[in-house]
Amino acid sequence: MGLATVFSRGFVLLLLGLLGIRAQNTTVFSLVSDEPSRKVISPKTPVMVIGFVGGFVRHDNAVHSPVQMASRLRDGYPSGVHVEVFENRRREQAYQEILKMLDADHDGKLSEEEKRGAQIVIYGMSWGGSETVALARELGERKIPVLLTIQVDSVAKAGQNDAVIPANVAEAANFYQADGLLHGQPEIRAANGANTRILGNFRFEYGGKILKCENYPWYDRWFMKYHTEIECDPAVWKQVEALIRSKLPPTATQRAENENSLMQAPAE
Repeated sequence: MGLATVFSRGFVLLLLGLLGIRAQNTTVFSLVSDEPSRKVISPKTPVMVIGFVGGFVRHDNAVHSPVQMASRLRDGYPSGVHVEVFENRRREQAYQEILKMLDADHDGKLSEEEKRGAQIVIYGMSWGGSETVALARELGERKIPVLLTIQVDSVAKAGQNDAVIPANVAEAANFYQADGLLHGQPEIRAANGANTRILGNFRFEYGGKILKCENYPWYDRWFMKYHTEIECDPAVWKQVEALIRSKLPPTATQRAENENSLMQAPAE
C-alpha cells in the first residue's frame, strides 16, 4: 500500500470524525484503494412459512383454517418471518418466491452459503398437503434444506407421492382422518431416516364430534363431511400452529417474558 493511499484513508477517517459520523458493522470503502472490494451481503434471510390451501380454495379465503392461521402468524411476527399462502396449483410460484428470497445478494443464483441459510416451513391441507411434499422435494433437488413439513388430511395428486418425505426435510408431521368419502394419507415415512424425523401420524375421529364448520359450502359439509371437519377443527390447527411457532424466532413479548423470568429467578 502506497503512502498516498495511507494519507487518503487517514484524511477520510479524520473527516468522518470531525463530522461526528460513526460506522457500526459497516464496511467502509476508501476513495483510493489498491485492494479488491468486498461483496456486500444482505441481512439474514427471514424464516419462510409457506402454506397451501386445499381443493379450489383461494389463497386469501379467510373462512379456511390454513388462511386464518397464516394471518395469526403474520400478526405475531411483524418482522423476521415471511408468511405466505398459495393455491395448491401455484407450487411453481411458491418455489420461485423461495428462490428469490434466498438470493440475499440478488445476483440471480444461489450460493452454498445462501442455501445453508434457508429456514423454511411448509404446510398444506388436502391437495395442499400433497403439494407440501412436492415443494419440499423440488427444493431438495437444489440441495435447499427444509425445517418442517406438515400435512393435514393430505390427498395425493395424480403423479405425486405424499407419503415419502424427502431427505432435505429435518422434521415432518401428518394429521389425518380415515372416514367418509375423502380421507387423508394415513402414514408418512422418511426417505432417509438418518436425515428426517417423523414427528407422528396423528389420527382424528369425528363420528362423535359436532363441528359446525360455519361458512363452508354446503356441498363440502355434506359430501366431504369429515374431510371438512378436520380442516375446521381448532384442536388440529392449534397443534399445527404450535409446531410452526417452535421453528420461529421468539417474539418481542416472549423475549421480554424470558428476561423478566431471568431477573426474578432466585440466586443460587
